[in-house]
Amino acid sequence: MEHWFEPVADHLGAAYLRYSFTKGTRQEVDFLVGALGLEPGMRVLDVGCGPGRHAHALAERDVLVHGVDISARFVELAISSAPAGATFERLDARALPFDAEFDAVICLCQGAFGLMTADGHDETVFAGMARALRPGGRLALTAFSAYFVVRHWGDDPNARFDVDTGVNHERTEIRSEAGETIATDLWTGCYTPRELRMLCRANALTPDGLYGVEPGGYARNPPGIDMPELLLIARRDDPDTNADPTLLRKRPAW
Repeated sequence: MEHWFEPVADHLGAAYLRYSFTKGTRQEVDFLVGALGLEPGMRVLDVGCGPGRHAHALAERDVLVHGVDISARFVELAISSAPAGATFERLDARALPFDAEFDAVICLCQGAFGLMTADGHDETVFAGMARALRPGGRLALTAFSAYFVVRHWGDDPNARFDVDTGVNHERTEIRSEAGETIATDLWTGCYTPRELRMLCRANALTPDGLYGVEPGGYARNPPGIDMPELLLIARRDDPDTNADPTLLRKRPAW
């Protein structure tokens, strides 16, 4: 089933990396390495990896990263400049096949989670990410803040926030690598901290932190109505506290 984002990504191509919100990758990864307790040799799943900017930065730290994205064009770009330790495949986040294979899962900048229309599948994406974590593994997820949208975008003639569904619909222009501009529709699922915590409880995750952030400005700030994104750090509950974590770190055959 084609996702509405695929033709958007096809048009953007490498021009996606020209947008200002992609320029804070290094700061975001620096923060996440500490927040997730990442060490060389650990395995990370990057859901909605786009052209691979976070995966590449993590691999440069000797973390083993597998990135998945529904856009074939983005996956092609990610592979073309991938450092050692970073692998990629085209995969629909609504059908993640992984089971307790990763030390951490990241889903950032509305990568897969949140890029849904009102009848989307955010709950399915979230459940697949939780399932991909080994017991004790951690999730880092950003979601657009419903509070921010209501406060700051209420008068934007090109955007409409549906209070009933929590989805923001925006009509905007995007530019290709060659400079060709087209008008397109963007849908973003928006969330409150309470909703993200409820998703955690429904998927055997325990929140370790929930922060108000912006691209390139990840920090342990409390959620606020003037911060555009929420960053959730959560861990998968371990039903067997005596389990040997080394038994779960065999590298899968991607």
